[in-house]
This record gives sequence, structure tokens and C-alpha cells, in this order.
Amino acid sequence: MEEEQVSAAVEESKPAEEVEKKDVTSEMKGEEYAYLGATGFTSELFKIELRGLPMHYGIGELKKLLNVKMKLSTNKIKIMKPGSPFIFICFRNQEDREAAIKTLDGYKWKGKSLSAFEAKPAPDPLVRRRKEASAADGEPMNIKRRTVEAAATSLAYLPYEQQLKQKQSEMENVLQKFGKELWTTIPTLRVFVEKQRQEHNGLPCAFEPIRPSPMQDGYRNKCEFSIGKDAQGIKRVGFRVGSYSNGFLEVEPIAHLKHIPDCMKQAVALFEEFVQSSSYEVYSAETYQGHFRQMTVRMSHATGQVMVIVGVHLQSLSPEEQQEMKTVIVECLTSEAGKKAGICSIHFEVIQKRQQGQYTNPMEHLFGDTHIEDKILGLTFRISPGAFFQINTPAAELLYQCAIDVAAPDKNTSLLDICCGTGTIGLCFARHCKQVLGVDIVDQAIKDAEYNAQRNGVENCKFFAGNSDDLITSLIRQANIVTEQQESLIAIVDPPRAGLHIRSITQLRNARGLDKLVYVSCSPQSAIKNWIDLMRPCSKQLRGDPFIAKKAIAVDLFPHTPHTELIILFEREAESKSDSLQPSGEV
Repeated sequence: MEEEQVSAAVEESKPAEEVEKKDVTSEMKGEEYAYLGATGFTSELFKIELRGLPMHYGIGELKKLLNVKMKLSTNKIKIMKPGSPFIFICFRNQEDREAAIKTLDGYKWKGKSLSAFEAKPAPDPLVRRRKEASAADGEPMNIKRRTVEAAATSLAYLPYEQQLKQKQSEMENVLQKFGKELWTTIPTLRVFVEKQRQEHNGLPCAFEPIRPSPMQDGYRNKCEFSIGKDAQGIKRVGFRVGSYSNGFLEVEPIAHLKHIPDCMKQAVALFEEFVQSSSYEVYSAETYQGHFRQMTVRMSHATGQVMVIVGVHLQSLSPEEQQEMKTVIVECLTSEAGKKAGICSIHFEVIQKRQQGQYTNPMEHLFGDTHIEDKILGLTFRISPGAFFQINTPAAELLYQCAIDVAAPDKNTSLLDICCGTGTIGLCFARHCKQVLGVDIVDQAIKDAEYNAQRNGVENCKFFAGNSDDLITSLIRQANIVTEQQESLIAIVDPPRAGLHIRSITQLRNARGLDKLVYVSCSPQSAIKNWIDLMRPCSKQLRGDPFIAKKAIAVDLFPHTPHTELIILFEREAESKSDSLQPSGEV
């Protein structure tokens, strides 16, 4: 799992922290621990190890226990792997660390007795790898080194037809794993699973041939480029091919990569030349010094517009120096070469440690349009700097049309769009439905969705900001389905890579009258648990009738890479359809 940055505000150290810092750095000698005294603050100084954790627990549960119930001031939670019996937790000072140990040590959680104690700071992985390389003629340093082609487009060496065959096979493997876990974890479904396997070539549901991307080269409408140095020390704007943990941070050029459009390559080449001649340094993850960190480029296939977002560490630049930096950035990107690349929108992102509850960095609009626009299935969508938008626009049209086809809505259908983002899926469904009700946790995404509905003259969509875990029941009430008029309710879910929280699955299961669900997954391996929970027998928690997987379709949104989108249609058993079309739980 990813590490959770619960709070990352930089503040002046307290005297007690200084004492602790000196004690630790005196014990931890050598280059591998030099960062403890060089970075101003690191939560590695105030780390604990928590052992004795239960076999089954979720990161959400753990965070709620630590931060809400126990009110501990955690700074970072470092999980080794899902279900690990031990974790590391970092704090901002010695006082918070001692309070956490006192609270957690001996605490009973899920039948297990926890043990908590101080943990030593981790050695600097970059320095450690370099020392290993020096001792072994560089071999350990090169074990994980990849070319930029292998890192970004690992399937580019294959003809596209071969890529599709490989992806179809991989999605079949995912569905076979899904069927195997159904058979193993839900004994009551074994007869059903065996029957499905016989009918569908060993799979738990029908699986149609993969849909190829209409565009294979230059399809990406968004790329996040790193700014750093290559192996020769030349400043580059491109992709990082290593990582801090495996000992190298080189950034390599991207001009030859197949999936990046020419306008982006032109913008990158222009800004790379600017960075190389600039007096401002590129940021170093090793020294925490330097300014230029990243460059995000978004483009529209429909209009040719290009948006550039320059990410900078301000360090100690004065307001006057900051303004000067912004001015020269705009001068560079609005030059003749910038105009030729299509650059019409420039934003300035301040990269900094985020406060608790802060999900984005401060963003300032410097020049031109505040947004760009693209089209999907005849609708125009506004794209803001931080908005989620499928990165392959032509293939997104195909994906959404497949979702519409398998859902088969009609003018009596109400659609719940869970994790609706800027409303792209829901608005594409709207012309086929009575109404669409969308929910997303990001306020700006909902504002964009409302704007997009108005921009396209779509009047049968409503969007709500909030956590879907809490609002699904309310949305069902809002839908106000009338049974006598043959009205139906469908849900479409397009969650982040981690999938839906069990609370959302529970509400979808418990919603009477919701007889069809379309699950769109960008990470099918991660979604298997959600699929199984949708199909589990009734229980105290999952009171509604189970869904059944009926059909799967893979859509290739990511040519030259191993990633694939997968759509699965779930339906309730026929007898559910006679139930009252009301949610079974309270709001």
C-alpha cells in the first residue's frame, strides 16, 4: 500500500526535538544517516514500530483507530505490505511518539494485543545503493535500471495485434482468478461457478473480444514529466527511470516514445532548453535543493489546445524572485515555438509538503485560457489543471459506449454515477436515461461536472459533492423510482485503482430495486475483492440479494503498455425485481 502522509506541515523544531535529533544523529553515524541532520526535519527521527496486528485489517480501519479514536498525531504511516503484522508510524516530535507508545502498547484490537516501541530511522536508500555499487563494481546499482522505453512503454516492441492478444489473455487470467476465488471463498456458489466455467471456456462469465484503441500512437492527452538530470548530469525534462529506493534518480528524454503526441514533445523540448539555460537549478530529491521539479502537459484531441503546468519548489525565493521566475516561464512558453506547439494555457504549481486534509498543491494561473476543452461522444468537456479525464480520448469514447451498451438503459432508467469525477460517463449516459445522479468526493470535480452539464445543455443530471460511502442511500431516495411506471435503477462505478470501500459495496448491495451494476476498472486485479463482495450471499451486513457477473469486456486505453480497462456487468436475480424500489437502510 502507499504510505499515508497524514500531516506534513514544516514547522520549527522544539527544544526537545533538537535534543532528540542530536542523540539520534550521534548514534547513527555514516553517510547513510547524514540526512537526519541535513534536511531540517524528518519524521524518521520520531518513528515507532507497531507489532501484533491482526491478520485481516484495512488501512482505513487502522487510520481511524489511530487518528480518530486514539487521537494520535501521526505524521506518516508506513505499511510494509497488505495484512502485514507490523508497521512503522512516524510522528512530528518526541512528545507525540511517547504518547503513542503509551497508548498503543498492550492495546487490544481485533482480539490481538499490540506492542509498540521506538524504531530507529531508516538508512538513506540512495546512499546505501551507491555504497553497494561502489563495493561491487556498480552491479547492484544496475540490477533494476531500465530504459525509458521499458519503463513507460514495455509492450512497444510488439506489433499492436500481438499486444491485444497478450492483454486479452491477461484479462482472461484475471477472470479465472476471480472465478477461483469465488469457488474458494463462497462454497454455495460452486455449482454456479462450475456451470459458468463450462459455458464460458473456464471463465465465471461471458468475455467478449478486447476492443482495440482507435489510436495507437500519440494518444495520451496528459503526461507528468519529471525535471532532473540524466546519467551524464545533463538537465532533462522527461521520465524518471529509477527511484530513490533503488539507488538512481536519472531523468531520460522522451522524444522517441510512441504514446506521446508531437505537441507534447515540442513543449517538452522547448522547456528543457529553457531549464538548461536557466539560472534556477533542477530539484534534487537527494539534497532537497533546487527549484524545477515537474512539468505536466495536457492537450485536447478536439481543439489542439495545450495546457502546461510547471511544478516548482520555491525554496527561499523572495516575492520579487518568484515573480521574475513566473515571467521568464511565460516568456519561454509563449514564444513562437510555444505557439507552434499549441500552448494556450500556463499554470504555476507550488510543490510543498501538504497540510492534513490538503489533497492538492497551490495552483496559480499565469497565462491564457484557464481550462481546455475536449469532446467525447459529441459532448464538450471542460478540463481544469487537476481534473481527472481519461488519458486516451478516442478510446474513452469506445469505453463509455461499451458501458452504455451493456447497461442498456431506456427512458425509464435512473442512473447512479458513483465516483463521477467531472461527469463524463454520466453525461454520456444522460441522453439514454430518465435522469443521472452523480457523486464524487472532490468538490472541484463536481463543479466541473455541473459546468459540463450546463455547457452541453443536459438538464437531467444532478451532481453531489461528498463521500459515496455516505451518499448512495440518499441518491437512491433522490431518484424516487416509481414501480408502477416500469422505472428501473442502474449504477455505474468507475472507482480509483484501489476500488470501492466496503461501505459503498454494502449500500449498493442493500439498495432494493438496484438490479443492474456496471463496474469499470482500470486495475482489474485490485477490483476482484469488490466483485466477490457483490456476489456474496446475504448476511447481516450485506442484506440485499447478491449480484451475478454476466458479461466482461476489455477495452485497450493504453497501447504499448500492459494496462487495460475492464468492464463487468452485474445483475440481480430475477426475483429481486419484484421487491419495493426503496433503499433498505436509513440515510
